[in-house]
Amino acid sequence: MEPKSMIVVLTVLLVVGTGADYVRPPPRKTLHFPWSPKSSSHPQQVHISLAGDKHMRITWITSDKSSHSFVEYGRSSKSYNFKAEGECTSYSYFLYRSGKIHHTVIGPLEDDTVYFYQCGGDGPEFQFKTPPSEFPVTFAVAGDMGQTGWTKSTIDHIEQCKYDVYMLPGDLSYADYMQRKWDTFGELVQPLASSRPWMVTQGNHEKEEIPLLKDGFISYNSRWKMPFEESGSSSNLYYSFEVAGVHVIMLGSYTDYDEYSDQYSWLKADLSKVDRERTPWLLVVFHVPWYNSNKAHQGEGDDMMATMEPLLYAAGVDAVVAGHVHAYERSKRVYNGKSDACGPIHITIGDGGNREGLAHKYLEPQPEWSVFREASFGHGELKIVNSTHAFWSWHRNDKDEPVRSDQVWITSLVGSGCLAERSRELRNIFMEP
Repeated sequence: MEPKSMIVVLTVLLVVGTGADYVRPPPRKTLHFPWSPKSSSHPQQVHISLAGDKHMRITWITSDKSSHSFVEYGRSSKSYNFKAEGECTSYSYFLYRSGKIHHTVIGPLEDDTVYFYQCGGDGPEFQFKTPPSEFPVTFAVAGDMGQTGWTKSTIDHIEQCKYDVYMLPGDLSYADYMQRKWDTFGELVQPLASSRPWMVTQGNHEKEEIPLLKDGFISYNSRWKMPFEESGSSSNLYYSFEVAGVHVIMLGSYTDYDEYSDQYSWLKADLSKVDRERTPWLLVVFHVPWYNSNKAHQGEGDDMMATMEPLLYAAGVDAVVAGHVHAYERSKRVYNGKSDACGPIHITIGDGGNREGLAHKYLEPQPEWSVFREASFGHGELKIVNSTHAFWSWHRNDKDEPVRSDQVWITSLVGSGCLAERSRELRNIFMEP
């Protein structure tokens, strides 16, 4: 080849290679929330969550302390055939005083049905759709949300997804002791969180603990009540729920998890009750990842992993979703630090739009268990098609457009033979005191 021709070819290759590389986006500014006057009884920060079989918890806040905690609802707009009374709470955090926080459980509800509802007899009408009772069912997933321009982009993209339930593996508002930011976060997510159930677990930014002065998770537990009582848990920091043919366990990375802890005992009891014929898919969600090849937060999940990974492996968990690291990563099926056909897939997705920016640096070489990793903001979608197959896709925020950059078909462990091989081990673990 002539020297000039070689130069041209090399130039073309370099241009193509550079253009094909993904350019990581810079952080965006925190959103501004202008003051909008509302009546004191006007329901604000409305969000919903699953509350046991065929029931939904409606949560909202009013500044009027005398507002009532009832919800009127029905299957036709402005025509409410049902009414449910709930409970309320509030909290103080030094000079901050929360509004009246209402929690009302409604139901029983029909599956895969649109309901219209009004909170406390005042304000606008909202509507939500209940999840289906059978496959397919779709989960939207994003963690470490915050309140930045990238958060807004992620929320807009999730809104375009035809999902049934949203799962958030910790770090919601990034209030970090500034309690007013819990209010603005509730305002930001209300359009989505009032129309589909949001199932969340805590992250490090929810702790807000001040030793000797303030216990941890006061704001989180007061505002985001999850179905812990309905699932036999003694703490709002860990619980489980079922939708269609899926059993989902939400664990707490920031509460005790050693083998003598209440959380560990509850997890064993919850796993022992899972019926894989009725719920062939088993998912687990928590904040701090166990399998992470990013340089950020290395080793922080090791203790929890050492204690609980054998339980999840014995139970045949299909996938584990975590946040905390501000980047995306997907593993092979893995257990005990290496690929294992009978282990769960681990997904790290702590990049919903937080103000701290992305975690750009990865360990090299890439571990053999790591399949795909990318420092970008975005969300994931898990469509469980039937009892044996699901489709996972990762959608990064690329110039405000959702671009699918990773995808994979997942086969449930139910039909793999893994559970049959470990049946004796499973019985031994769950029979232990």
